[in-house]
Amino acid sequence: MDILIGKVVHFYNRINVAVLELNDVLKVGDTVRIVGHTTEFTQPVESMEIEHQQVQSAGPGEVALKVWEYTRRGDEVFKVE
Repeated sequence: MDILIGKVVHFYNRINVAVLELNDVLKVGDTVRIVGHTTEFTQPVESMEIEHQQVQSAGPGEVALKVWEYTRRGDEVFKVE
């Protein structure tokens, strides 16, 4: 079962980093599914940063996530259980 935990608020295409607005906890090692109008892929969380500092987990708020594919603003982020 997938749980909606946030959405994409910005995407840096040169470095493949999505800025997420989370409403739940996300940890390195979790698996996420990102879904939007033209986006749908699943990947493990390998690297996250808050204010340019590596973190192992992030709670509600903004976090930068290294992603494998192009994402768009407004795409929904689900945690795969």
